[in-house]
Amino acid sequence: MAQHSTSDDTLYESLKRHFGFSQFKGNQEEVIRNVLAGNDTFVLMPTGGGKSLCYQLPALMMEGVAIVISPLIALMKNQVDAMRTFAMEDGVAHFLNSSLNKSAVQRVREDVLAGKTKLLYFAPESLTKEENVEFLRKIKISFYAIDEAHCISEWGHDFRPEYRRIRPIIAEIGQAPVIALTATATPKVQLDIQKNLGMQQARVFKSSFNRANLYYEVRPKVNVTKEIIKYIKQNAGKSGIIYCLSRKKVEELAELLVVNGIKALPYHAGIDAATRAGNQDKFLMEEVDVIVATIAFGMGIDKPDVRYVIHYDIPKSLEGYYQETGRAGRDGGEGHCITFYSYKDIQKLEKFMQGKPVAEQEIGKLLLQETVSYAESAMCRRRMLLHYFGEEYGAENCSCCDNCCTPREEFEAREFMRLMLETLDAIGAGFKADYLSAMLLGRATNLIKSYKHHKLEQFGAGADHDAQFWNAVIRQGLILGLVDKDIENYGLLSISDTGRAYLAPGGAFSVKLVEDHRYEESDDDDSTAAHARGAAAGEAAADPVLLDMLLDLRKEVARKSGYNPYVIFSESSLKEMTIHYPVTLEEMQSNISGVGEGKAKRYGQPFIELIARYVEENGIERPQEMVVKSIVNKSGNKVFIIQSIDRRMDFEDIADAKGLTMEELMDEVEAIVGAGTKLNIDYYITEMVDEDKVVDIIDYFTEDAETDSVADAVRELGGDYTEEEIRLVRIKFLSEAGN
Repeated sequence: MAQHSTSDDTLYESLKRHFGFSQFKGNQEEVIRNVLAGNDTFVLMPTGGGKSLCYQLPALMMEGVAIVISPLIALMKNQVDAMRTFAMEDGVAHFLNSSLNKSAVQRVREDVLAGKTKLLYFAPESLTKEENVEFLRKIKISFYAIDEAHCISEWGHDFRPEYRRIRPIIAEIGQAPVIALTATATPKVQLDIQKNLGMQQARVFKSSFNRANLYYEVRPKVNVTKEIIKYIKQNAGKSGIIYCLSRKKVEELAELLVVNGIKALPYHAGIDAATRAGNQDKFLMEEVDVIVATIAFGMGIDKPDVRYVIHYDIPKSLEGYYQETGRAGRDGGEGHCITFYSYKDIQKLEKFMQGKPVAEQEIGKLLLQETVSYAESAMCRRRMLLHYFGEEYGAENCSCCDNCCTPREEFEAREFMRLMLETLDAIGAGFKADYLSAMLLGRATNLIKSYKHHKLEQFGAGADHDAQFWNAVIRQGLILGLVDKDIENYGLLSISDTGRAYLAPGGAFSVKLVEDHRYEESDDDDSTAAHARGAAAGEAAADPVLLDMLLDLRKEVARKSGYNPYVIFSESSLKEMTIHYPVTLEEMQSNISGVGEGKAKRYGQPFIELIARYVEENGIERPQEMVVKSIVNKSGNKVFIIQSIDRRMDFEDIADAKGLTMEELMDEVEAIVGAGTKLNIDYYITEMVDEDKVVDIIDYFTEDAETDSVADAVRELGGDYTEEEIRLVRIKFLSEAGN
């Protein structure tokens, strides 16, 4: 193997001359000396730990060209640009990929052959091209650096099949030392990387995965866009990244942020390469504060002052989560990592896996389950993360995650732990956590019956608690080392020697547990859902004194306008006003369900004046909810329905076009009108309802009705009037009277 001996003076001189640093970080020096000695090297170093320097400095010091294999064109560009800022000549670093035209490729090759180039970046797909293999055979290669090496493992969060071809290609080009680098790898992934690259004898350098400056937080996925906008505005001027799973959500959210005065840009693989690169550069140059992205963004992006990373959707694995959150606070400053969690998102991800090979599904489900455990657990999040990566965190409380900063009440779980271990002992090794949980709960699944485990005395012994409780016990057993998990075999559990000692007489020690978080169902932030949610939220008034005053005012406004009170504002809307205390028309239409622009302008002024006086007189501190401006949901039903009604389409045709039942369509139309949009449906009513009936129904709602209830109207008007007829005319009445 090629060797390059160097003295301390030479090494530190090179570091100072090329990069301007006087000292190495962590174990950088050891890694670099190993590479210079011509040895295979495996580097596990968290994001921000300085992995790039581990191959950049040796490349500058050694004879020949270092071949750097990297998964993303954007990453290569970023790295090459960074290297050129340190060197006298641009030719010191180049990339060869599909983004270059023929003349650009020729210039790169000329620089390499002239000995100007020390680092040459390739995507694995480009490396395997015959013309590149032929070219590389002509030059002296100092070593191969494989960045983001976790891509080689199907157990890694970003598996790329083309990475599996790297070793055969290296053999074809010519042997040289290999350095593999990753910011995230579980013990299983580490083994996979070494095996696939044929570097089992490589020296392994593993840094601590603990990022002490990062604050980890999981929030329920409710009112998520409002929460995000509120957070960004509270941290104005700071750089942040928001991750979404779908390209569509990236586009929608980026647009919404811009509408609300936030400098944001989208980034995903569906955007053309030039725009993507431009958006990335604007973020790096601080022309925008926020990038909304899929996981296509950020790998290797060296922006040290990202102050927050928000996950709109929960990632598919803890490795992905760790990698993405690791882009915050790389300079050692603050880094806030917020994840919005709903089990619905997990179910969506499981659906996406259907149709894939069984082995891939099994791996995907196991990785997802780890993510669920992390999100729902009330244990220290740092401790859980580090345990996942094979590192133990000694402290019980990290003081830098939501669970540690707002701890929940603990309870003694010694007997629960014993019961779980006894049940695991009874069924033997070779079963997953969900099987063990089903045994404790007494669920006689087909699999349990096939092993006759339902006949064991432990079957159903834990039925007093639910699956979430027992999953928390199993998780604590893993953390304490009482239970082992065989990742190689899809997460099969077994009792460890420590676990057996726990079961021995007098071996059980105190185990403290806290109940897992139980998050509410998510919302989708669409107008109909928001309307329904708001109505539900308004069931209880936060301020009954103000509610009485608003009810009196509503009666007065109704008397003057000649309409029944419920036409002005529903009681649910008034109750919401006692929670949010809107003092401007904009706040009223943005924060109160069932109040659109038309209704706010028509009736809102006296209500906001009353609320403003009440707030001032009583010294009330209003919730500091900013107004969130909405954007047209281009893909939703609302716009389509409004446009179709404007075009006088039959309701049946509108319903068919959107795959809705008539009842669902009526619900949508009612929600639209309830939110303050005026609709003219006379053309359809004329066809469907007798003129006399229309008059009778309007008279009822104008003069007799105390509420806008359809059920009350059906009872009062009698059997000659169908529910559909009443609903249609009621929509007409509310639209004309209320909007």
